[in-house]
Amino acid sequence: MDFKAILMGVVFAFIWSSAFTSARIIVTDASPLAALSLRFFLSGIIGVIIARMMGQSWNLTRNQWRATFVFGLCQNAIYLGLNFYAVQTVQASLASIIASTMPLMVAAAGWIVFRDRLPLFGVIGLLMGIVGVVIIMSARMDAGADMRGVALCILGAVSLTVATLSMRGASSGGNLMMVVGLQMFVGAGVLAVASALTETLRFNPTPQFFAAFAYTMFAPGLLATYIWFSLVQRIGAVKAATFHFLNPFFGVAVAAVLLGEKLGAHDILGVVIIGLGILAVQLSRATKT
Repeated sequence: MDFKAILMGVVFAFIWSSAFTSARIIVTDASPLAALSLRFFLSGIIGVIIARMMGQSWNLTRNQWRATFVFGLCQNAIYLGLNFYAVQTVQASLASIIASTMPLMVAAAGWIVFRDRLPLFGVIGLLMGIVGVVIIMSARMDAGADMRGVALCILGAVSLTVATLSMRGASSGGNLMMVVGLQMFVGAGVLAVASALTETLRFNPTPQFFAAFAYTMFAPGLLATYIWFSLVQRIGAVKAATFHFLNPFFGVAVAAVLLGEKLGAHDILGVVIIGLGILAVQLSRATKT
């Protein structure tokens, strides 16, 4: 793994983790699903324009079209939709911690469902991740965390796991920026329907909203997705996923700095254990491959 790949991985992890804080700011002033749908629609337009300027086309391979629809549905519509709705009542730091367990879910699915071989080091990492989550959740439950919102975050993480498992076909065949742009439209369409059926529109135009919306549209929406696709193409999905061990740390740090969310000793201990568990799982898989 060269220096450029390491830099790409760290930047991706930071941007990905910061999205929970910007989402928390957005839903304070706007309907979550409608705001997210608009963000995806605008990101999709910009992404496709950039792709065309790069000389890319929408003549994708069959695997790329499949991955575009699955990724757009599972990550953009379900995972992000549920998280945007949940952060109305759940702290951004807790939402980011739950979402960061996705690599553990991917490893567990491969081990239990698909009978992939997982080395002992990886099994230990899975157990560490579970212990870390239990430590954090027990403390948050005692503090009165909204369990409905927590459940939505967990369902979102499961959907993100499915999206991740669909990614192999998207990183080959070129036209990466076009894939990034087109999968935004999938999320925009699904969320527009969901918003029309379930939400009463509200909007409070504040400087904080516009700053968070613009950041979310360009950074997590376009840049982070493109970096991830490029990183998977450069070093492979298993090695790229190793950088997810940074997500719990970045997620709670950004929420603490920008939102003033307080962290207890249980949170810090749980984040460290989860991060080390993710690292152990991904290193064991990388060694195996």
